[in-house]
Amino acid sequence: TMDKIIEYFIALNFSIEKGPLIEDDFHNFEALNLPKSHPARDMQDTFYFDDKRLLRTQTSPVQIRTMLAQKPPIRMIAPGAVFRRDFDITHTPMFHQVEGLVVEEGQKVSFANLKSVLEDFLRYMFGDVKVRFRPSFFPFTEPSAEVDISCVFCKGKGCRVCKHTGWLEVLGCGIVDPNVYNFVGYENVSGYAFGLGVERFAMLLHQIPDLRSLFEGDLRLLEQFR
Repeated sequence: TMDKIIEYFIALNFSIEKGPLIEDDFHNFEALNLPKSHPARDMQDTFYFDDKRLLRTQTSPVQIRTMLAQKPPIRMIAPGAVFRRDFDITHTPMFHQVEGLVVEEGQKVSFANLKSVLEDFLRYMFGDVKVRFRPSFFPFTEPSAEVDISCVFCKGKGCRVCKHTGWLEVLGCGIVDPNVYNFVGYENVSGYAFGLGVERFAMLLHQIPDLRSLFEGDLRLLEQFR
């Protein structure tokens, strides 16, 4: 699943960027417009080593490091492991994300650009599905949206998996908030960002009911997804 995602964005001339698993507060929170009072900083959600070091909760810090090291234009994805204090049938303490970032000089990048790329990407991954964008909130993008696809299990008719809505949430996205550019010293630029959970995509592609089964080391299961 990860390979298929990466192949799509490489074909669109996105670079692959990587960063450290152990992050600091600035790259993981502050530069992403998450203030000290934001609930994502809570001890229940984040694995802290001490006051300054933590296990990254998203691959977004790679976007900050890339912008600090490079000038626009930027077209990148950041695939990798992330860590959160969560464990149930759809969450594990360690999972994988792919986050993307596009930044251009001037006001060239619009939500329509983002929408076009993500609609094509989701049909590449899931076939002939309907795609919808719902207004949402993320600290590092404004406007923000969550993206749903028509349920791959019931073809949008309504079932237990989609809670009889006919839709499945698959990723978040938005136009990069100007405050983020202030932290990296960018001026007169525009861009969009998006992020998805790789295991979530794998569950939908292969109809896996419990996310935890991907991390239990059962080769009989894992070899089906090579």
